[in-house]
Amino acid sequence: MITIRPGSHVHRLLQLLSVAGEIPASALPLLGNGRSYSDLVYKLQSPQDIRHEKGGTVYRVRLIQVSGRKGERTIRLYRKGLPVLDGLYPGLLDLYLQSFRQHTFINDRSHIERNHRVAEAVAVCMAAGVETRQYALPTLQKADFRLTVPDMPSFYIARHIKKLSEDETSKTSYTRLVGVLFYPGGYYAAYNTREAVMKWKGIGEVKASGSLQELARMNAGLGGTPPALLFGSSADVALGTILESDKNRRPGLRFDHVYPNIHFVPLDGDGVRLLKTLVVPDWNEKLLGALFESSQRSYNKGAMEYDALVDGKMVLSHLDGDIARLIRFREAMHYRPDPAVVLCYPWQVGFLKVYLGGIAEIRELEMGVVEAALGV
Repeated sequence: MITIRPGSHVHRLLQLLSVAGEIPASALPLLGNGRSYSDLVYKLQSPQDIRHEKGGTVYRVRLIQVSGRKGERTIRLYRKGLPVLDGLYPGLLDLYLQSFRQHTFINDRSHIERNHRVAEAVAVCMAAGVETRQYALPTLQKADFRLTVPDMPSFYIARHIKKLSEDETSKTSYTRLVGVLFYPGGYYAAYNTREAVMKWKGIGEVKASGSLQELARMNAGLGGTPPALLFGSSADVALGTILESDKNRRPGLRFDHVYPNIHFVPLDGDGVRLLKTLVVPDWNEKLLGALFESSQRSYNKGAMEYDALVDGKMVLSHLDGDIARLIRFREAMHYRPDPAVVLCYPWQVGFLKVYLGGIAEIRELEMGVVEAALGV
């Protein structure tokens, strides 16, 4: 007998599938112990007795189906196991069927890839404590200016944003946007490039950014261009994306011009910990206030992109993973090669050494120090 309890492996797996529709097998470690989740998925491919913690119906069903070649496998719910969803949330089965064409999936590589990008972003957000259950979130709207989004970190999938109107669909149909993450005092446009270098759809992303700004004003009272979250499998993806941007012959459409701040979040435990810091209210001011004395801070004055001047050295904090600021910092250092320091986490060191090429000293800081400063 498998009992579905809040927080259990089967509960978390069902939550993710109910939101994303299908997930790659490689995303299971984002939920917790990868081996345990793999064993669970294998078990749920055979008929099991399943019930919810509060009792009631015992379902004798096969809950999971797995298809695709090794390395490209996709995990979905088995059709006869769908009634189990209503035990997670009232009416969830109907909502799920509406979202995923009555449980009909297109099996070509591009559609599966799209769903997998969304699933991985949702999985990282789930692990970071962000509300990702679309059915439990207030619906975004474009009719009036009112505070719609809840006062907690909340992730809205791009698919639901596109359904707001035909106009939204035309603006975002060619974007690689996977969602928008609201948190108290701010929001992010979210992208996931997985193992590949980000292929930036210039005009499409400009339109998507403008659309998100309108939604944020009307639903959260937030203004200005949002920063972006760029999820990817490793720091190599961040490096490749930055170097690829240098080849763009239309600088106005480069990703770091569309989004002046882009936080790279790896699809692993380090990325989960980083995201937890990025959804703390006023996190940037709290972090810089903990790192530097007020007299050392730059407060964004001057043309150079740096955070503080310490012992005659300009210091840039890369503890937020902001690769757009890093680009501007490196470009400025070519014209002003002053002594400089870049602060980073241990897992960012290799990427920074390659990209900066010795123009700045690299100093490591453990994530626990930052988490303690931000109360994570």
